[in-house]
Amino acid sequence: MWTYLPFLRLWAHQGTQPHSIKIEGDITLGGLFPVHSRGPAGVPCGEIKKEKGIHRMEAMLYALDQINSDPYLLPNITLGARILDTCSRDTYALEQSLTFVQALIQKDTSDIRCSNGEPPIIRKPERVVGVIGASASSVSIMVANVLRLFEIPQISYASTAPELSDNNRYDFFSRVVPPDSYQAQTMVDIVKALGWNYVSTLASEGNYGESGVDAFIQISREAGGLCIAQSLKIPREPKPGEFDKIIKRLMETSNARGVIIFANEDDIKRVLEAAKKANLTGHFLFVGSDSWGAKNSPILDQEDVAEGAVTILPKRASIEGFDLYFTTRSLENNRRNIWFAEFWEDDFKCKLTRPGIKLDSDKKKCTGEERISRDSSYEQEGKVQFVIDAVYAMAHALHNMHMDLCPGHTGVCDKMDPVEGRLLLNYIHSVNFNGSAGTAVLFNENGDAPGRYDIFQYQMSNTTSPGYKVIGQWTNNLRLNMEEMQFSGGSRQAPDSVCSFPCNPGERKKMVKGVPCCWHCELCDGYQYQLDEFTCEICPFDMRPTENRTGCRPTPIIKLEWHSPWAIIPVFLAILGILATLSVVITFIRFNDTPIVRASGRELSYVLLTGIFLIYLITFLMIAEPGAVVCAFRRLLLGLGMCISYAAMLTKTNRIYRIFEQGKKSVTPPKFISPTSQLVITFVLISVQVVGVFIWFAVVPPHTIIDYEELRPPNPELARGILKCDMSDLSLISCLSYSIVLMVTCTVYAVKSRGVPETFNEAKPIGFTMYTTCIIWLAFVPIFFGTAQSTEKMYIQTTTLTVSMSLSASVSLGMLYMPKVYVIIFHPEQNVQKRKRSFKAVVQAATMSTRLSTKSNDKQNGETKIEPDRTQ
Repeated sequence: MWTYLPFLRLWAHQGTQPHSIKIEGDITLGGLFPVHSRGPAGVPCGEIKKEKGIHRMEAMLYALDQINSDPYLLPNITLGARILDTCSRDTYALEQSLTFVQALIQKDTSDIRCSNGEPPIIRKPERVVGVIGASASSVSIMVANVLRLFEIPQISYASTAPELSDNNRYDFFSRVVPPDSYQAQTMVDIVKALGWNYVSTLASEGNYGESGVDAFIQISREAGGLCIAQSLKIPREPKPGEFDKIIKRLMETSNARGVIIFANEDDIKRVLEAAKKANLTGHFLFVGSDSWGAKNSPILDQEDVAEGAVTILPKRASIEGFDLYFTTRSLENNRRNIWFAEFWEDDFKCKLTRPGIKLDSDKKKCTGEERISRDSSYEQEGKVQFVIDAVYAMAHALHNMHMDLCPGHTGVCDKMDPVEGRLLLNYIHSVNFNGSAGTAVLFNENGDAPGRYDIFQYQMSNTTSPGYKVIGQWTNNLRLNMEEMQFSGGSRQAPDSVCSFPCNPGERKKMVKGVPCCWHCELCDGYQYQLDEFTCEICPFDMRPTENRTGCRPTPIIKLEWHSPWAIIPVFLAILGILATLSVVITFIRFNDTPIVRASGRELSYVLLTGIFLIYLITFLMIAEPGAVVCAFRRLLLGLGMCISYAAMLTKTNRIYRIFEQGKKSVTPPKFISPTSQLVITFVLISVQVVGVFIWFAVVPPHTIIDYEELRPPNPELARGILKCDMSDLSLISCLSYSIVLMVTCTVYAVKSRGVPETFNEAKPIGFTMYTTCIIWLAFVPIFFGTAQSTEKMYIQTTTLTVSMSLSASVSLGMLYMPKVYVIIFHPEQNVQKRKRSFKAVVQAATMSTRLSTKSNDKQNGETKIEPDRTQ
């Protein structure tokens, strides 16, 4: 049981931090692995790294064993190795890697002599033909700058920085893992698949983190539609409270809940701790790079914060042969691994006895009988496959080179001693074989492997045990199973990570200057509709926006309906008026030869009654649905009815005025007072209106229009197109203006004839009619024009016009004819012929009546005037 003591003596002799593993062979490969973590200030190396260090290094040893035992790959040639510990620090790795180039440095020993004067015998260091490693990108960059000077090819199993794809600067560098540019493209595709457009980035200071974030930002900028809220960097040596500040900074753009993280394990863990400390569990959703992958160490004790995190990892497989190999390693059979005893102590939480060193009492003693996986937890590290593939890639390149340079030769021939580095590099770039996982291993012109990734999500809810679950793959394009995803609290809905939420229908985006993913939503107001997501346009004049303002729809067309209250009242008045007018006409026709009918001037009475009838009739035309015929009759009859009525009344009042004015001067009757003359005068006055209307017909033929401007209030839902005749307010008043002139003139004559006794003809009833009519029309004008801006304009103006016309017609009918009809029907005894008087007698009686009226007025004023007796 103490057979491992020689191993311990070797370890004790080399100190606590042995430097390298040396394995003899015909051709030597170098190896760089982070066996230990970065040490504290002043100390190069820290604690041992079991998975990323020991597992990966043992994978190289396992691959060498497999190749050396393979009769078809490099037959009769043994591969050896010189494996170094980088201690996860680039500067330390650079110092260590100088071991690989010692054989290529020409040393001047001419001045060195032994004590006997003989030249010294200096052992020539083994020549390393190629290097497997390193792990961290920063380390690979540092080492690659040295190795290229000596033309030593290098194949990395874990370095993914896009910078290393630069074939001009790192021409001797190759890798079996895809660069972060593919990884960044994968992450951009994931972000877009989740519906995000506003994310923050977080990177560990160094080549890996910074170049990964730079690639992500560059690809997202080229793809478009994705904005970076903040891009933060984690310092190499974080100060206390640094991670709390980072979380606080991330919360400055709290809408950016998605965080893209390119960071090492320690930084990831501390970010999660700071988020939990700030009580932000479930707020952020992390999308992690392959440095997070499917590892448990970054999320240990922070599982609730990490829930829902999406991570990616180069497509890998667990190598069963390595599991069998590694779980059978022990202190007895693995003496070639100088760090294995340290791993053993850390893995089994025990302490090995060393010569001259006292065992701590609080640590249990290692027995050497412990077994990996049986007495400790074991899970193959994710990059083991790639370490094996990197070693095999170097072996295949050497095999092909041997086949070409040493055909039929057993062992290494002179052409491969030494191996020319640039030629080997060409063979490396030409390899194409199935790797340990069964996938093809090959390189492009930059030495990069093709991008193949598995996409994981850390899930806690609705699973038998929390852990990472494969939810998709990426091989040049993304295949993501959204149904398999779940987020904080078991939700299947991905949280939003957007600067601005989509605008509602009918709202346009007003972009925030300089941030293409941020905008304000502005409603397309008034008569605007949403033309596209950035533009509002006004609908055509005959249309209005739809309710959601995404388009335009025809504006409803309306007209005054018969069943509208605005139409019922005018129609009712018109019907009553027509019935009354027809009653008067029928009465006059029946009693056509009676004294009252004859005395009223039968001919002009029928003309006047015709005008009154037409005034009532126009109400129906004003309410009827507009059409060419209706519009023509509106033009014709609107002014014609009033024109006929007032022309007849003007002729009557003018006749009475002329008769009594002439009577004051002479006993000779004036001219043109006969019924025929009166009709001629009336029709001449009417013809002016008719001729004017027909000229209007010729200039502007009657037609209908749809007026969309009249009823276009601020609220487009209330907008209506009004079907109407082509008669503006001005043309309507112009149509009535001649009738108004006749009405005013008639009123003037009525005023002048006010002195005529009421026993003489119709002067005073006509006067009262005109006074009342003037009052009606004076009230009409402010109502008509005062409602020009009202939304009910069409209804108010039509009703006002028709009611005013019906009232004026009713006044004429009531004052001029209703008393006569009353006498004719109810007092026929008064409808008898009276003594006929001559014109002279009539004038004298009228004159005497006027004088008596004047005297009476003078007495009432307190004045008494003695008239001379003209009878003497």
